[in-house]
Amino acid sequence: MGEMRVVGIRVEPPANQPVLLLREVGGCRYLPIWIGQSEAASIALQQRGVEPPRPLTHDLIVNLAEAFGRTLRQVRIVDMQEGTFYAEMVFDGDIVVEARPSDAIAVAMRCDAQIIAVDEVLDDAGMVMPDEEGAGDEAGSDDEVEAFREFLDQVSPEDFLGPESDS
Repeated sequence: MGEMRVVGIRVEPPANQPVLLLREVGGCRYLPIWIGQSEAASIALQQRGVEPPRPLTHDLIVNLAEAFGRTLRQVRIVDMQEGTFYAEMVFDGDIVVEARPSDAIAVAMRCDAQIIAVDEVLDDAGMVMPDEEGAGDEAGSDDEVEAFREFLDQVSPEDFLGPESDS
């Protein structure tokens, strides 16, 4: 399993589809996940440190977990089928809840839980960006953002359908 960190969100024209980009900590693979608008907004607000006047849905999930005495320990991206990613939220006491990766990551960012991608997902959907091999691991660097933009210019959701899909 590879620990991941959130690089950022980018909205791709013409469909205005948000893409969440994760990067392998201590590695060179990236994992792009196409997500919904509201999840993208929630992740972007958290990443920028903006606190809304009232709790968003992902804040509510954190508040509920705390109210019930639970702590989110880890988010695992456990599978990808036909371009759709699947995740699990792992709470203390080995409580596991299935979730969409975008929701799980938005919650994980709010409580500093570890984000993990299983090796099979990284092997199937992880990508090495050109000019990133051997680069430093500086979060949010200008070079990393530019590499992300160039990568998104060359990739589409269909690239993640897997070898068993004939489209």
